[in-house]
Amino acid sequence: MANHLLSRSWVEISLDSLSKNVLVVRELVGNDCRIIPMIKADAYGLGVDNVLTSLEACNPWGFGVATVAEGCHLRDLGVDKPIVVFSPIPYQSYREALAADLTITLSSLESLERWVCASKESKTCGRFHVEIDTGMGRAGFDWNTVDYWGEKLRVLANRDQVVWEGTYTHFHSSDTGFGASTEVQYERFSRTRGKLPQDGGMYHVCNSAAILVKPSFSADAVRPGIFIYGGNVGMPGQEPEPVVSLKARVVLLRDVEKNTTLGYGASYKSEGRERWAVLSIGYGDGLPRKLGNCGETLIHGVRVPIIGRVSMDTIVVNISVLQGVKIGDVATLIGKDGGQAITLDEVADVAETVSYEILTGLTPRLPRVLV
Repeated sequence: MANHLLSRSWVEISLDSLSKNVLVVRELVGNDCRIIPMIKADAYGLGVDNVLTSLEACNPWGFGVATVAEGCHLRDLGVDKPIVVFSPIPYQSYREALAADLTITLSSLESLERWVCASKESKTCGRFHVEIDTGMGRAGFDWNTVDYWGEKLRVLANRDQVVWEGTYTHFHSSDTGFGASTEVQYERFSRTRGKLPQDGGMYHVCNSAAILVKPSFSADAVRPGIFIYGGNVGMPGQEPEPVVSLKARVVLLRDVEKNTTLGYGASYKSEGRERWAVLSIGYGDGLPRKLGNCGETLIHGVRVPIIGRVSMDTIVVNISVLQGVKIGDVATLIGKDGGQAITLDEVADVAETVSYEILTGLTPRLPRVLV
C-alpha cells in the first residue's frame, strides 16, 4: 500500500465500498447463480492485487480477463479458480494459455480446430467458452447462421482434448436503458441456444447494467464489471458506492494581475486580479486533457474551476474565492471533500467519455492507496 503522505497525487480505493457493490450483485442474482467478476485492465485500473480479496465477498466462480498475460498474472498471484479470457487471442498464444490453465473464448470453427490441436499437442485438456454474436458485431459466432456452424461446432467440441465450458453473448446497449435492442439480443441468444447441444456448458449474458435491470436474465452466471468499481450504469436509484477518489497536492500559489495568460495556447486569461493554485497532476497521470477550462476540483470543500489547458504534469485552478490555501493542501478531483462531491461519472461526462476510460486511464505514476 502506497504512503500518500509522500505522494504528489494518488488514487484512493475504498475496499469497503467495493465489497458492498459486490454484495449488491450477489443479492440481485441469488446464491445459485455463478458470478464472474471482470478484472481486465488491471481491475479497471484499481490494481488486481488490491481488489482480489474484496471480490471474494461474492464467492465468485472465477474471473474474467481480456488477455493471456492478465490471466497468467492472476495465476502468479495464486488464483486457482477458473480464469476466462473474454477477448479473441492470437493462435500463437494458445500454448501459453493452456500452460496457465486459462479458459479462452472462441468465435470461429477455425479457432476451435486450432484449440483442439494445441490441446492435443500440449497433452492438456483445453477449456473454452463460445461467444454468440447477437448484435455487438466485434466477435462471436453469427447467431443467424447457427444452422451452418452449430453441428460442426458440436462435432469439433466433442473431443477428449477440449471441454466446452460455457456459452454467452454480450449486450451492446443495456447501459442506455433496457430497451427493445437488448430484448432482441436476448431472444436471438435464446433461439441460438435452443439449436446447440445441451453440453454447451453454462450460459451467461448479463453485464453490470443487465444485472441491475433484468436479474431474471442471469441464467447460469453473470459478468459484473464497472458497477463493482463504482461506475454508474445509467440506472436511477441503483448507483454504486463510490470506490475511487483522485487526489493531488497544491504545489504552488500565484497572485496574478488582470490579463495574465495561462498554459499552452494561452487559452485562459485572468479577468482581474486572481489567485491561482498549481496542482501536481496532469494527463501524464491520466487526467483527461478535455477537463481544461471546464473541469472542477474541490479544495477545502469548495468547488473551484480548472483554468487553462491540462498539462502533462500539472493543472491550475482559480482559488480566488478561497482563503487560507497552503502549499501541500489536498485537492480532490474525484471523490468527497466536506459536503461536496465530484463523482466519477461527472468527470467522465465533462470529459465527454465514459467512466471505464477514466478509471483505466489512471496511469501507474499514481500510487494506489487502500482505505
